[in-house]
Amino acid sequence: MTASHLAQFNVARLRAPLDHPSSAGFMAGMDPMNDLADRSPGFVWRLTEDGKDNATGIRPIAPDVIITLSLWESLEALRAYAYHSEHLDYLRRRREWFLPHGLPAALVLWWVPVGLTPTVDEALERLDLLGTAGPTPRAFTFRQPFPAPTGPAVLA
Repeated sequence: MTASHLAQFNVARLRAPLDHPSSAGFMAGMDPMNDLADRSPGFVWRLTEDGKDNATGIRPIAPDVIITLSLWESLEALRAYAYHSEHLDYLRRRREWFLPHGLPAALVLWWVPVGLTPTVDEALERLDLLGTAGPTPRAFTFRQPFPAPTGPAVLA
């Protein structure tokens, strides 16, 4: 058993409100993609709103920017879900539903101790760190990952 989980946070700027007809394809895929994540090997947790099975109403950046925040047992588990499952087909359509967000980064990864759940504020800090300092062990990407800490390493 590992001492850490991989946190994943990403942001996306909507082309149109979620109830607009042009967002119908995105909305139709949301529940199936969330269900697929929940059933994927290595999935640990994902952020949801009270009374909903998603986090589309949590908008800490701007009214037209949605977020996802999740935990995975490993980088390999998240990569398998994101790029080696039906999620990839959904991901390939992202330009239909999202605009450039104007942020230095759209996705950030980092390690958290098992048993802790990252907050949205922490995720925003990690995204900012990635945008200002580039990939580091505290905030990295799929293209430039860092291994999970071993032993009593501090993950802060």
